[in-house]
Amino acid sequence: MRRLSILVLLLCSTFVHAELPETDWLDLMPPEDQRALEAMPEISHDTPEAGGTFTSKGGLKQPQGLPAVMYSAKTVAAMDGKRIRIGGYPVPLESNDKGDSTLFFLVPYPGACIHVPPPPPNQLILVRYPQGIRLDDIYTPLWVSGGLKVEQVSNDLADAAYALDASQVRVVQEDDL
Repeated sequence: MRRLSILVLLLCSTFVHAELPETDWLDLMPPEDQRALEAMPEISHDTPEAGGTFTSKGGLKQPQGLPAVMYSAKTVAAMDGKRIRIGGYPVPLESNDKGDSTLFFLVPYPGACIHVPPPPPNQLILVRYPQGIRLDDIYTPLWVSGGLKVEQVSNDLADAAYALDASQVRVVQEDDL
């Protein structure tokens, strides 16, 4: 009986500490948005922001005149409340007194904060992580795990269609690839 109890405890701790399967960014877009994105013409990155200069409010906000899919905040209802693990790059918003980021946008590709146009709102996730993580480089990829919510978020920097209360945030390691 004791061996069975130990085996059950080991199995339970394995499941508790096992990482969630990876969620793909395209899982956050409805199929019609995926098709529209695939059919979209090439977009020019020739703007002042592309050089890293943000002279007006907007930051990650979409400029006018792009194809409609680039403004899409359409979400996938089945993702609401789902526990996910997703890889991406941070755009820091708030930090604690130690300088660790506690609130940031997660974006699907590096440099989304300086290369415009930014991803559509349904490809931006506001991450809340009260524990905080040291972010020395916005080009460092992260794994973020936690409960995803369909939640419209808008601030001076960006609009997002999802928010995630993170239970774990960690830097992607070479072994993960």
